[in-house]
Amino acid sequence: MEGRMSIGSIWLGGCSGCHMSFLDLDERLFQLLERADIVFSPLSDRRELPDALDVLLVEGAVALSGQAELLRDLRSRTRTVVAFGDCAVVGNVTAMRNHLDLTSMLRHTYGAEGARMGHDPAHHLPAMLDEVLPLHRVIDIDIFLPGCPPPADLIWYTVHELLEGRHPVIDEKRLRYG
Repeated sequence: MEGRMSIGSIWLGGCSGCHMSFLDLDERLFQLLERADIVFSPLSDRRELPDALDVLLVEGAVALSGQAELLRDLRSRTRTVVAFGDCAVVGNVTAMRNHLDLTSMLRHTYGAEGARMGHDPAHHLPAMLDEVLPLHRVIDIDIFLPGCPPPADLIWYTVHELLEGRHPVIDEKRLRYG
């Protein structure tokens, strides 16, 4: 790849563990920043969406109103989208609520007022979707990076391969569970 790579990341419905694992790259972050710019991320103060991205790491599942539209918009601006972690890949913990009635769940958790929280704009919260979706149900994904969270070595392998202009091969020998 010629020039500097632009990398962005977003955090949808999830726990931020994938971004924490990204920070576990430790000194490899300096190697990354020698060749790439992180132009949009919850790890930075930049709030404006970039016009174009080489790589977008997406943590979490689509769980709230507006997230699918944001994801589609970013997909249209991005060369390579990485489903970053198990929530992005399959829904994982975030999607555990899919078998529950949302209104009943909110009422049980927050009382009578809570029953309106997931749907009432007066609460100034984004509406919760009735079904949490993994990313591939909303947009095309180029790379699936599993793990809860993905280990830093796997993240580094993936990003490094992309920096070198290669498509990373995520096979069983690279995966580690638990």
